[in-house]
This record gives sequence, structure tokens and C-alpha cells, in this order.
Amino acid sequence: MRSLRLLVALSLALAFSACVQRPEADASGREIFVQVCARCHGTDLSGGVGPALGPGSNAASQPDEFLTSAISEGRGTMPSFAQTLTPQQIDRVVVYLRQSQAGDS
Repeated sequence: MRSLRLLVALSLALAFSACVQRPEADASGREIFVQVCARCHGTDLSGGVGPALGPGSNAASQPDEFLTSAISEGRGTMPSFAQTLTPQQIDRVVVYLRQSQAGDS
């Protein structure tokens, strides 16, 4: 049973990563989030397949380095986006998340 769950999780992660297109180099953090992250985390950051990232979420209490690492390297069933996003784009996504968590976006 555990092997089946792992296989399903891996299949979903690969399917989601295959559907992701590279955003424009100068895309804003919000634009990158909508294009790359929203299908799992929700356009309003409320979660779905992936956890919520908005105000009051567990992500809001994590340091920036945690979010940067999770986006870059992946976490659990979340795939790595190191091949899809540049370090600068990842930084812009983290800034967008922080602004959204603070109610500034």
C-alpha cells in the first residue's frame, strides 16, 4: 500500500511539473505564482493539492530560506522548480508570498 501511495505521489509530481511552462524572465512574483504555483496552491493561496500559503498558514511562519528551498529543491510531493525558475524568480515569488501574507497584494 505504501508503495502504491509513493507511486501515485511521484506520478502526480511528474505530471504537474510537466505541465509547467517557464515564465518570462522579467515576470513579477505574482505572475510567476499564477503560472507555476496556483494550480496546486490556489490562486488565492488557500491551498488545494498543495498546502495553503496565505495569511495564517504554516508557510507564513516559516523563514524565507525555507520557502526558497521548498520552491527550488521541492518538498514532499512538491517537485523542484530549480530547472524551471531562476533564483531571482524564486526570490520574487517569496516576496509575493510575504506581501500576500501581510495583506499587501
